[in-house]
Amino acid sequence: MAINSINAEKKIVDITKDKNRNAINILKGSIISILLTLILLTIYSALLSFTNISENTMTPVVLVMTGISILIGSSMSSINIKKQGMLNGGLVGLIYMLFIYTLSSIFLVGFELNLNCILMIIIGIITGMLGGIIGVNLSK
Repeated sequence: MAINSINAEKKIVDITKDKNRNAINILKGSIISILLTLILLTIYSALLSFTNISENTMTPVVLVMTGISILIGSSMSSINIKKQGMLNGGLVGLIYMLFIYTLSSIFLVGFELNLNCILMIIIGIITGMLGGIIGVNLSK
């Protein structure tokens, strides 16, 4: 009986370590996504300022940058795990989108959560899930 008790305790400790490791990976992936977006936005703003690129390109370029950032961050968060890449990646996408929309609601006057915002959050989660799948498969 004592051996079974010790084995059960070890399994609980291992599960707790895995959950903590996953949480850290998700947080790292979210931070990577946000930092990558900041870098890409800085480059794009410089291009807008110093070239003849039209401001009409802003919406599609920002959407592509967001997608790429989430995809890379969620892939990197899931590359060291063997399972649940879709869940981890989806959480990276959700955290990223919630962070962006929280900042938007703080700094933009008249910001409202409308259908477009909800769709962007869903797309961010789906992109994160895809990145999580890619990351898990890259680790094999």
